[in-house]
Amino acid sequence: MKNLFSKRTLREAGQGYFFMSPALFVLLLFIIGPIFYIVFLSFHKVQLLGTASYDFVAFDNFTRILDDTRAQIALWNTFKYVVIVVPCQTILALILAATLNAGMKGQTFFRIVYFLPTLTSSAVLTLIFMWMYNKNGLINNVLDTLGLPTYNFLGDPNIALNAIMIMNIWSTAPFFMVIYLAALQDIPDSLYEAAELDGASTVQKFLKITVPHLRPVTSFVAIMGLIGTFQLFDQSYIFSAGSGGPDNSTLTVVLLVYQYAFKNLGTMGYAAALVLLLAIVILVATLLQRKFSKEESLY
Repeated sequence: MKNLFSKRTLREAGQGYFFMSPALFVLLLFIIGPIFYIVFLSFHKVQLLGTASYDFVAFDNFTRILDDTRAQIALWNTFKYVVIVVPCQTILALILAATLNAGMKGQTFFRIVYFLPTLTSSAVLTLIFMWMYNKNGLINNVLDTLGLPTYNFLGDPNIALNAIMIMNIWSTAPFFMVIYLAALQDIPDSLYEAAELDGASTVQKFLKITVPHLRPVTSFVAIMGLIGTFQLFDQSYIFSAGSGGPDNSTLTVVLLVYQYAFKNLGTMGYAAALVLLLAIVILVATLLQRKFSKEESLY
């Protein structure tokens, strides 16, 4: 009886894995397989032109990062971008959601207007902002009309990355706003009514009720923001025509990986090492954020 039960269990498990096999095949081919291949490439000097060759170089690709000035600049630019953009887009998304949830007139219209940037293609959005940032673009014309100094947003190394940050904060905050807005609907009105009876002001209700109850959502938004900002590529590529300029001011890790992998095919192994390093940084940052947020302990 025990043997029969064991065979039946194995047969049922086999049937289950058979039905899962297409999904498992896709997972292995497009996710797990490439991850192991990247790890393999990162320890080799790879030549893909002509006869492909893989020369084992141990940790040489990783030690090379320490001597690569452009890699250090890219890491610093990416770190600065993450540290500024993630908190700003999270706070802006929370404020927008709280405003729309306050029962203001025409809130449906404003929800649509606020969400429009998210519906726009990232490439198209970047081109629109490039036109606005141009020397003779909309922003400089407005500044000139107001008698304020104009800026070379696209050509000044001190401003170029900041211009990309502003664009991304504006375009990504509405997506997280919708997530916050959905979470705000789940906060019981009785809590606000009780706080009102105790004489709490609007700001106090926001800080003492709204913000604590949105802590799990804030954790999710922060993690998604971290992953997205660490992977900045297309805006930087379009802004600088793929160079990371001016003066490497918009060079990010992913853009640098693209340059090494597809412009200098002999450095594919080094590009894989940079990708692996970026993946480890994202993983560590995500784990640290989850640890400090303690989102599971709220309820």
